[in-house]
Order: sequence, then C-alpha cells, then structure tokens
Amino acid sequence: MATPLLKESASKLKQAIPLMLKYQIPTTPTNYALWYAYVGAQSPMLNKHLDTVVSQYNTCPPSQSERLYQEFLSDPVELDVIDMRQNLDAMVTELSQSIKDTNLDANLFKSKIDSNHIKLNKIENEGFTIEEVLTVVKSLVNDSNEIRVSAQHFSEQLAKAQSEIDALKAQLIKTEHEIHFDALTGSLNRRAFNKDLQAILEQHPDGLCLIIADIDHFKVFNDTYGHQLGDQVLKSVTKRLNEACQNGTKLYRFGGEEFALIVPNSQLRRARQLAESMRRSLEKLVVKDKRKGDNINNINASFGVAEFILKDSVNTLIERADKQLYEAKRLGRNRVMPI
Repeated sequence: MATPLLKESASKLKQAIPLMLKYQIPTTPTNYALWYAYVGAQSPMLNKHLDTVVSQYNTCPPSQSERLYQEFLSDPVELDVIDMRQNLDAMVTELSQSIKDTNLDANLFKSKIDSNHIKLNKIENEGFTIEEVLTVVKSLVNDSNEIRVSAQHFSEQLAKAQSEIDALKAQLIKTEHEIHFDALTGSLNRRAFNKDLQAILEQHPDGLCLIIADIDHFKVFNDTYGHQLGDQVLKSVTKRLNEACQNGTKLYRFGGEEFALIVPNSQLRRARQLAESMRRSLEKLVVKDKRKGDNINNINASFGVAEFILKDSVNTLIERADKQLYEAKRLGRNRVMPI
C-alpha cells in the first residue's frame, strides 16, 4: 500500500508534468525540482517569480530556471568543478575514517563496560574487597576517558567537515554566478545567451526578437583614456541598457563592446522602438574620467534588430541582427536598423 508521502509525491508529479509539457520545459532534474516545488506551493516567492518568467516567455529559459533553483531550492549540482569535487572526496574520506575509528572505539568501550558490569554484579552477589572495588572503578574511569577523547576527536572532525561544507557551498554559488554572468559588467554572458536563445527557439519562438548593440568607436575610448575608463564605459552602458529592459527583455554581454538583448513576445516594430529608446538614452550618458577630471559625453551605440521567422536557428537569427548592425555602422553609426 502506498504511503501518504508517496501519494502526495505522485499527486504533485501529476500536476507538475502537464505544466512542464504545456510550457515545453525540458525534463531535467533541476526543472523537475523547480516545478515540483511550484505545484506544492512551497515558496510563494518562487511561484511569483516563476509565474512572471512564464508570462514573459511562455516558457522558462535555462538561465532563469537555474537562477530560481539556486535562489529558492538548492545549489546547482551539475557543475564541472574538479577541485571542489576533490576537496569533497577528501573530506568525506577523512570523515568516514573518523566514523569508523569512533565506531571501533565505541565497540571496544562497550566490551569493556560489559566486562566491568559483570564484575560489578559479582561485587553485589559475591562481595569484593575494597581494593577489588577500587580496581573496577579505576577501570571504568580509564575506559570512560578513552571514549571521551575519541568522542571529542570525532566532534572536532564533524565541526571541521561542516566548516569545509560551508566553504564549498559559498564557492559553488560564486562559481555558478561566474558561469552565467560577465565578471566585469555583471550582466548575463554569452554562454547564458546561447542557452537561453536556443531554449526559447525550441520552446516558444513566436514573437521573439533579437537586438544586437555595439558601442561606437569603443577603441577610441581605450586608446585615448586607457582601459580603466573603457571598462567604466562598459559598466555604465550595461547599467543604462538594463534600466530599459522590461517585460522579460534580458541583456547579455555578447563579447567585447557588443551586447545582445532577447525580447520575448514582441514584434519587430516594438523591438525597434525599444532599441531606439536605448540609443537615445545612451546619447545622454556621461562618464567621468577621474584621473583627468574630464566628462566623457560622446557615448553612442549602433543597433541591429531581427525578428524570428519560421525555421530560424540561433545562427540565422543572429546573422540577420548582425547584418542590420553592420548596416547601421555603414550608414554612420549611432542609429537603429532596420528603419
């Protein structure tokens, strides 16, 4: 007969799987856990965030799934981090040996206690001299000290293991962030872009638009003011573009001074309007050169926009957006194409 826990699990899976099929969510362990928690209403905040993502994309892109899983459920487990695995293996081996040693000590102590217990029974039944009683008591004290030392050592090993586990968890969170986020700007990176775009194309591509932006004359900033100011320009542009992202639009650092924006549930005209508002916003951007005290206010960018068409792949969609970007550059930069 099924236990109440098994019945509850089966009931939740029966609710979760149709939702995953409806939104074309890949059946990965992470997604199973996410949607199992969703139908179980374990976290109202998780449900709220997941509802928002699904309303924007009509699916849940991989980077969003992993972010929600990490934030609300647990740390991701599919990280290829060899040194962390080695540290964990070493810690488990050491802890396992400590458990074995403590278990052996405990068994030995039990044997000694049993032996002394027999002697104590003899004291009661047969009568021992004071010297014999003191000998039994001393034996009990010595054996107790041995197990106390063994237990103390085991306790110290557990505390050490807990400390190492906490350090590994912190490192996992940091590594997971680095896998999908750009270290300089803090935006999602090219790896996250590739995964998200592929997933959306496979699951719900209708109305998907892609914007690729490139900072105009970025090399001039580096050559004239140095790489530190160039980095500051990248950070400022990232912040300004992020501020304009709404309704599920996500910003990614595409590479160098290029950025990509995935715009779900849209159309070319609306995506172009978004790109134009971003272009105008960047024109107003001012970055201060702290070394010279100058204000840099000639920051512009060119934009290329493309909308998903039937049978588009990741490469063909990127190629069309790139083509429009190159046309914007050719026509004098600081503009959005197509017109």
